[in-house]
Amino acid sequence: MSVSELKERHVAAAETVNSLRELLKQKRLLLLDTDIARYATAQGRSPVSFGPTDLVCCRTLQGHTGKVYSLDWTPERNRIVSASQDGRLIVWNALTSQKTHAIKLPCAWVMTCAFSPTGQSVACGGLDSVCSIFNLNSPTEKDGNLPVSRMLSGHKGYVSSCQYVPDEDTHLITSSGDHTCVLWDITTGIRTSVFGGEFQSGHTADVLSVSINGSNSRMFVSGSCDSTARLWDTRVASRAVRTFHGHEGDVNSVKFFPDGNRFGTGSDDGTCRLFDVRTGHQLQVYEHHQHVDNEIPHVTSIAFSISGRLLFAGYSNGDCYVWDTLLAEVVLNLGSLQNSHEGRISCLGLSADGSALCTGSSDTNLKIWAFGGHRKVI
Repeated sequence: MSVSELKERHVAAAETVNSLRELLKQKRLLLLDTDIARYATAQGRSPVSFGPTDLVCCRTLQGHTGKVYSLDWTPERNRIVSASQDGRLIVWNALTSQKTHAIKLPCAWVMTCAFSPTGQSVACGGLDSVCSIFNLNSPTEKDGNLPVSRMLSGHKGYVSSCQYVPDEDTHLITSSGDHTCVLWDITTGIRTSVFGGEFQSGHTADVLSVSINGSNSRMFVSGSCDSTARLWDTRVASRAVRTFHGHEGDVNSVKFFPDGNRFGTGSDDGTCRLFDVRTGHQLQVYEHHQHVDNEIPHVTSIAFSISGRLLFAGYSNGDCYVWDTLLAEVVLNLGSLQNSHEGRISCLGLSADGSALCTGSSDTNLKIWAFGGHRKVI
């Protein structure tokens, strides 16, 4: 068979795949005759009452000299770790704004960071394709820096995201530009399981984000540049449990809903979406409508409130929307407030008790937002 014939067959096959994909999309839309917002509206549900004084910026954490890329809270809610373009991890006391640790990294190109469940260690990863673990209780070296206690090597692409398995300081999951996710045994430094890669049910492009189910730590979801999210069971690495379609751009962020039966996604297509784990159905779309020069701001990071009624979404244009997840309405834009960030929102996260939100930005700062006045935590 000649090269030209192979090219023709490839083009024909691609057209067939695209037509089938569009047909599948239409079939899904026919099956989904409603969404959460329309159902809730029909039931007479009213939106959350929320105003500019209900979530207020109480602290600005200044110390990084480069863009903030990632952040994470400790389970006891009083400390935050952040990773920046300046090549440092900083551990902050969220109550006093003081730095407890400033760790200069072996590789400055860091993209992600995470606290261990006990708060004794932090993990980070980036363009060196390694996930580095630091024990915060270790003695410092002669230069005053904290030594690396474990280096998890094995990815063939950058490490984009990492998260410790809940209630375990000994295992964590990473996602990577090599199209895979990996479950690590930190004690031995060995890869316990690899999800994707040569397996056909894996992602076909860079994996950007992971989220572990807090109700069932054997399940986790991943988001990728292939515009899909995939659900995995750590006991069956050879295939994804389910693949979730709907986005038309990179899936930058995934986060499980508090009950573990649903999860949210944020994408370059400017939308957040809510999916049902059990049925695979898309339940709701949260779409950014304020487009400047027809440019759609990308969703960079998402988080749910402790009840799930609110969805916090950070955008590349500096907006930070607080969505009513039930009615798909924006109840507040933190980006429009006077003391908001001056750059894109690159990451955000909610404290374990749900009382505070932390946002990180390309303006090099982090901000802590707390429920103000008589506002109850939702």
